[in-house]
Amino acid sequence: MSRRLTGALSALAMLVFAGTAAAEGELNIYNWGNYTNPDLIKKFEETYKVKVTITDYDSNSTALTKVKAGGHGFDIVVPSANYVPIFVNEGLLLESRPDQMSNFKNVDPTWVDVPWDPGRKYTAPWQWGTTGIAVNTDAYSGDPNTSAIFMDPPAELVGKVNVVPEMNDVIGLAIMYVGGKPCTADKDVLRKVRDQLMAAKPKWQSMDYGMTEKMSNGDVMASVNWNGSTFRVRAKNPKVVYGYPKEGYVVWMDSVAVLKDAKNVENAKLFQNFIMDPENAALISAFARYANGIKGSEKFMPEDMKTAPEIVVPEQFKAAGTFLPTCPKEARDLYTAIWTELRK
Repeated sequence: MSRRLTGALSALAMLVFAGTAAAEGELNIYNWGNYTNPDLIKKFEETYKVKVTITDYDSNSTALTKVKAGGHGFDIVVPSANYVPIFVNEGLLLESRPDQMSNFKNVDPTWVDVPWDPGRKYTAPWQWGTTGIAVNTDAYSGDPNTSAIFMDPPAELVGKVNVVPEMNDVIGLAIMYVGGKPCTADKDVLRKVRDQLMAAKPKWQSMDYGMTEKMSNGDVMASVNWNGSTFRVRAKNPKVVYGYPKEGYVVWMDSVAVLKDAKNVENAKLFQNFIMDPENAALISAFARYANGIKGSEKFMPEDMKTAPEIVVPEQFKAAGTFLPTCPKEARDLYTAIWTELRK
């Protein structure tokens, strides 16, 4: 049998397995908190007779540190686009080949040949969105479309602002606010970033995660926040609006990857294929309220997501969005130094 034919048969076997295999056992998922639809997990468990355990993290850096330390017991992690190459270069991800799975045909072409995982050899799309500003208009009736809300809080919001503890998003917003470009290593620009962040910090209420409940309840009046989270807040508290900073805001995508030291590799691959099914992708979005990157999922999505201003970026703000690249190590080290000082 020729090598080419053997390879073709192996690829075919993988496709069949990814789409139809019966499974059993366990799957341990390491994901952002409050980000996974319980109904999705229940459906996966019932379909494949797999017991799923989910462990939460609050930032990409937390996930990376935990995985690098080893002994974690996780099979799957869900890093943002700019962190995927870091995980790959550190030798932490398995080349699980989502591009050869039966449901890969459903991935929107926009999200196939992506810079952080060309051709999708490691990752399957989870959700994508933006990082902007959530504001309770009971506390502040001014323009929410500016990073000044946290970089130089107006008097009405002093002591009422939260900043989510995600370094790259916050530093990215701050760099664009002072006129720089994401991934800059320009020390003059970064000095401005550090000085303005340090000056603003005493005017903040917190640097915390999980704003969905806190902003819904009025415990926090403004926050650097993600669009889907803000959508969920508005559903409970219509006074909350989402702002797209005119100085520049972050666009991101999180993707599902299989860890190289996973104990349940085949179940992890089944999960990657499972989430590329349009109906399942819609379940993901219906819970966390972000877009998913899977063609055909729209018809299964909640009606209120089709026109929500947090999901459909208003035309006047589209040009200000920037997809964060993976920054060079020099820049990452400088950002980490700023972040460490800010978190003291």
